[in-house]
Amino acid sequence: MFVVLLGVGSVLSGGEQQGAAGAGGHSLIDVFRDHPVFLSLNLVCSALVVAMIIERVVFQLTKYSVNSKEFLAQVKKLVLAGNIDRAIKLCEAGDYPILQLVKSGLTHANKGPDDIDAAMSEKLGELKPNVDKRIGSLWSLANIATLIGLLGTVSGLISTFNAVADPRISAALRQSKLAGGISEAMINTAFGLGIAVSCMVAHLFLHQRAKSIQHDLDATQERVFNLLTIQTRPGGF
Repeated sequence: MFVVLLGVGSVLSGGEQQGAAGAGGHSLIDVFRDHPVFLSLNLVCSALVVAMIIERVVFQLTKYSVNSKEFLAQVKKLVLAGNIDRAIKLCEAGDYPILQLVKSGLTHANKGPDDIDAAMSEKLGELKPNVDKRIGSLWSLANIATLIGLLGTVSGLISTFNAVADPRISAALRQSKLAGGISEAMINTAFGLGIAVSCMVAHLFLHQRAKSIQHDLDATQERVFNLLTIQTRPGGF
């Protein structure tokens, strides 16, 4: 993300550098040195975005790496064979949410359907919020970054208009200030929009993945509940 944004800033500032011949450059580094407030705020915002995306990707790829269908197939064999204790030990093989959900049902297998459903629903209520935790914040950060970039744009335009209206400065200095103000405005715009686009793309993929995980949790609860109620029903397996 940072490399892309820096590249965009360099491209945008290239034209102003040529327009301010002999008056000094107006690159991203120059703008950051002369007007650091809004760019610094968006740098902090982008750091939060990167950290949040990495944390969510790692969480989803590690905690939900278990194939629920294959795991339930193993549990089903043990339950139908009457080996509930072995099925519970299988669920204790790792600290995965799917295993915790299945275990919550198995530990109440000798009780009635209402107790099984209550135990699994309670565990599901604990697991679900963690699936999409902080993902919604990406939308807020996208809006914040855009507005910070807009403030930087307005600041750059104000500097530009002040340079045009000041009769005391020379033509060369006025040209330099115009180039600097426009460069500041465009770089802040690009920086804010770049962060916002990154947030939206990340939100799209993470949100879809979270929905898929939550659907898998619901399906797992239903399968385990049906398995245990059928297994404990008189005349069942």
